[in-house]
Amino acid sequence: MQPIKRWDYAGEGLDESELPAAPWPVVERWVDDARIRQGEQGDVPEPDAISVATVDGAGQPHVRTVLLRYLTPAGPGFYTNLQSRKGLDLQANPRIAAALTWPAMYRAIRFVGTAEELDRETVTEYFQNRPYGSRIGAWASRQSEPAAGRIELEDAVAAYERKWPDTGSADDVPLPVHWGGYVVRCDEVEFWAGRASRLHDRLVYVRCADGDLSDPGAWRIERRQP
Repeated sequence: MQPIKRWDYAGEGLDESELPAAPWPVVERWVDDARIRQGEQGDVPEPDAISVATVDGAGQPHVRTVLLRYLTPAGPGFYTNLQSRKGLDLQANPRIAAALTWPAMYRAIRFVGTAEELDRETVTEYFQNRPYGSRIGAWASRQSEPAAGRIELEDAVAAYERKWPDTGSADDVPLPVHWGGYVVRCDEVEFWAGRASRLHDRLVYVRCADGDLSDPGAWRIERRQP
């Protein structure tokens, strides 16, 4: 067995004095920082990768990584097949947790809250901006269901490509009724900043009133032990 390689976290840390009264400015800045770093240094391979945890009707948790494709003061969000494992979980139990993690930057953001379906206008606008192949894939993949083999998926893709050829138009592939998106209405937003000797900074915005991520009156800040 190879020895475990260890290294200390050389992050800048995070102090309460640096935080605004609402979490949105920090969420926006940290996501932007990760995207910029990927372009400049290349050590954040997918800055928008977000791990999403759900619980099914039997109480079994499930976690997977998707792409952050919706981010406003309403909360972070993603798009998916509504009949997928995560979609069915959220129909049974809308409670959700999600995390953005950037190891090279010694930073992470954790979100806890309730998932809410995005409206069809928002979903349609995003779907029409996806590449043609991704739009076809949304029809071809019966996400999370068992598959007999790769050829089953490839045959389905080919069939839908014949049905809806690529015309270069945003509406050459219709929006599937089973495809949509979710936004996380947050009750907690935690900013994790790695520090030496595992004495990390964990500063958490906890909901104390109604309001979105930009509303100063909706949040209080607490520090948690690392």
